[in-house]
Amino acid sequence: QRAMIDAARLADELRSEQDLAQCLERERKLLEAQVKDMQARVDEAQTQALKGGKKAMTRMDTRIRELESEMDAENRRNADSQKNFRKSERKIKELAYQQDEDRKNHERMQGLIDQLQGKIKSYKKQIEEAEEIAALNLAKFKQAQNNVS
Repeated sequence: QRAMIDAARLADELRSEQDLAQCLERERKLLEAQVKDMQARVDEAQTQALKGGKKAMTRMDTRIRELESEMDAENRRNADSQKNFRKSERKIKELAYQQDEDRKNHERMQGLIDQLQGKIKSYKKQIEEAEEIAALNLAKFKQAQNNVS
């Protein structure tokens, strides 16, 4: 009888172990299905990420080329500006030199004008003196002519 009790107990334990094993097997299959589903989702997410990454890389490459083009254009404008700046500086130096030359010429001309005005005054004075002498000589001539007549 004890053997029957042991056998019944063992049968109960066996059934409970079998039930537990079946339950664990169902859970294992369910978990495997979930893992498979999750793996598919991960694969799809990676594929989408790669596509998005490629699109982002393409956009970044395009943006880099645009920025490089803008930088080249800006460098050309900067070079042109520097060239025009140097040209303007040269023109300013030329104009300053020309202004200095004009000032020197003006001073020389003013000196010549002053000299000529001095000569003109001197000549006018000489002319006035000559006219006075001529007037005196004419008066003497007329007086002498009157005395002769």
